[in-house]
Amino acid sequence: MKKVLKISELLYEDFIIDIKSNNKQDAISELLEIICKSSKITDCMIFKKEIFSREKLMSTGIGYQIAIPHARHNSVKDFVMAIGRKREGLEYESIDDKPVKLIFMIGASDKQDKDYIRLLSHLVLRLKNPDFLEKVLKAKDPSEIYQIIKTQR
Repeated sequence: MKKVLKISELLYEDFIIDIKSNNKQDAISELLEIICKSSKITDCMIFKKEIFSREKLMSTGIGYQIAIPHARHNSVKDFVMAIGRKREGLEYESIDDKPVKLIFMIGASDKQDKDYIRLLSHLVLRLKNPDFLEKVLKAKDPSEIYQIIKTQR
């Protein structure tokens, strides 16, 4: 059995932001700006198109105040992640109709299907932990969010 990728292994401190936008489209765009700084994404225009296409298909607002916009494509060399926090929440068409406060954007290669599913389920499981969620939402800045994620099992 392959080991589950840890969120902390995919994340860089400067890929965590406090979102300034007040709507879903702009919040996703803010995160795309950050995630596209990664050398793991070879064509950002294609990746952006993939993220928004996935979102049109069905909202990635999974409930629990969380959204996980994601895309697998050959313009991505390996897993890459960015996190955005909006303390007061924003309308996101979530399955529970509640505002989203945390957005985890994930990019993966089109060849990483099994690991991709594993990563998504691991992330969802982690995010359903109310203590973890509360710590991340209460963190004073993105640097503290990074430390919380790094120290999580």
